[in-house]
Amino acid sequence: MVPVFILSSRNYTGKTFFALGLALKLISMGYKVGYMKPLGKMPFKVGRDLFDEDSIFVKEQLALPEELQRISPFVLSFETQSMIYNGSLKGVKEKIMSAFESFKDKDFLLIGGAGDLFDGATLDIDAIGLIRQMQARALFVEEWRGDASADALFGARQLLGSSFAGGILNKVPVNAYGHVIESVKPFLESKGVNVLGVFKKDSILESFTVRQLNELLNGTVLCCEDRLDEAVEHFSVGAMDVDSALSYFRRIQNKAVITGAHRADIQLAAMETSTRCIILTGGLHTNEIVLGKAQSKGIPIISVADDTFTTIDKIEGVMGKTKIREKEKIKRTKELIEEQFDIQKFLSCV
Repeated sequence: MVPVFILSSRNYTGKTFFALGLALKLISMGYKVGYMKPLGKMPFKVGRDLFDEDSIFVKEQLALPEELQRISPFVLSFETQSMIYNGSLKGVKEKIMSAFESFKDKDFLLIGGAGDLFDGATLDIDAIGLIRQMQARALFVEEWRGDASADALFGARQLLGSSFAGGILNKVPVNAYGHVIESVKPFLESKGVNVLGVFKKDSILESFTVRQLNELLNGTVLCCEDRLDEAVEHFSVGAMDVDSALSYFRRIQNKAVITGAHRADIQLAAMETSTRCIILTGGLHTNEIVLGKAQSKGIPIISVADDTFTTIDKIEGVMGKTKIREKEKIKRTKELIEEQFDIQKFLSCV
């Protein structure tokens, strides 16, 4: 068995996206693949027990036969955190290592890291310690943050030493992609850092469903409740004159338009273009003409109590932090691994 530990220095870099895509690729090549997440941080109740939500999702998508106790041996919750502080929580590392040992029949065991390098350090189950004890190969996923990401990958290589198998640069904006491929990647490789993949920021993976937006904004759906599972890939603010708005809206596909309830002209213009939903700010409703047209076109209208600025701020606060749950996202994950990850280089260095 080759243990492959997938880690990063912060949350929401795309570790689960990468683990799922890599597992699907390896399985398609005929390998026996297992998955576990030693330290879960999103507790989800199954029966009387708590397991990590990401672990449940990966088990379902890969149709893994192992029971959840092996895939998600420990989850941090309010109760377990309290037990850590009062000294009553015992045997966590032993439980994790016992689960790890049970995967010996696999060709590869993909191990999902927690939020950052040091999560779980008080229990001696941080990523660096587990990598060493498991004698795992480490894949470091770094969300592109500008040239500081080169430091992060090089630093991870220095910190992990011979355990470091390679790095992945994820969520690279289109306008930075050429720079990363032509300058950053060759530079890192000249410093001994294997860069196994450079993934562009992807509008499908970053998208929200209309339902998720409504829940985030605590909104009220005024029409088309049967269309809440449509994917929103972009956001537009309708605050300009209607002629400018129409030209602008035509350039943006699969969008949510955020505008004041009084701007019926903007709402009608948006519905002439590729619009997934319209978000009305200020807690007001629109008129019957707009509602009738929205019904005929199947475009949900959501009313939210917040003003436009607050609404945008809430959306921006969670952008890039959506879960890979929809079928379209899973399909896209497989495509990106196929297109942008060097699987042969990976196999040669693990």
